[in-house]
Amino acid sequence: MEDKIQNYLKDKLIKNKKVLGCWTSLDNEITSELLALVGFDFLLIDHEHGYGDARGITRQLQSLKETECSALVRMPKDDEVYVKKALDTGVNSIMFPAVKDKKEAQNIVEMCRYAPQGYRGVAPGMIRATKFGLDIKNYFENIEKNLFIVCQIETEEGVSNIQDIADVEGVDMLFIGPMDLSTNVGCFGNFQDLKFVNLIEEAKEKIIKSNKFSGIIPYGNNSWQDLLDYGFDLTTAGTELTLLRDTSKEIIKKFNETNK
Repeated sequence: MEDKIQNYLKDKLIKNKKVLGCWTSLDNEITSELLALVGFDFLLIDHEHGYGDARGITRQLQSLKETECSALVRMPKDDEVYVKKALDTGVNSIMFPAVKDKKEAQNIVEMCRYAPQGYRGVAPGMIRATKFGLDIKNYFENIEKNLFIVCQIETEEGVSNIQDIADVEGVDMLFIGPMDLSTNVGCFGNFQDLKFVNLIEEAKEKIIKSNKFSGIIPYGNNSWQDLLDYGFDLTTAGTELTLLRDTSKEIIKKFNETNK
């Protein structure tokens, strides 16, 4: 079969393009299709805090099929079985939360790769990634170059080990999680706290200087454009839930103000 396996997200980053995505948590393929058609470069499908499962990933991928919008799926954690199920759907960009050190990053890479580079289980005749056995050769020849692994930095320990994590072959991007980072140092959501400010500035500087792609979400007064201007390669414009919530709140506020 013709080689149609492609990671648009990875390709854009390799070409030094800045990318903007939308975080999604509602596991709704119609919403995802709309966001893709609007023009987001990727959807960050959250399976750490969101509502989806492996079957949901399949629906999301099907909804993006006619677009160049990539799916980046965040795992609940470095769960070998869950990771295998996610990759078997055909997703090739995958994120892991709260990576703390080099050993953890190495294990993450290995669970995403087939032997001899890793230990991902093999079931070529029954997974969607190979078109259920109709495209086995093509998948196995191309998955390595299309695989995109993101490690989130969300703890003080993770910040101290950024360069060690970046040095792991197979890790493609380091991505800062500001909310978890603030919580880890005891100032939940207080982005003006000096301890958080110093730590996230250290993280930002280390990641930008590393040899890997960089990602972050907007926080405090830092917009997605501010973060791209700072030097990050990838960020998001919010979540589908917050876009829906905040737009709805604004409409109701205006209605109540003008129709008392």
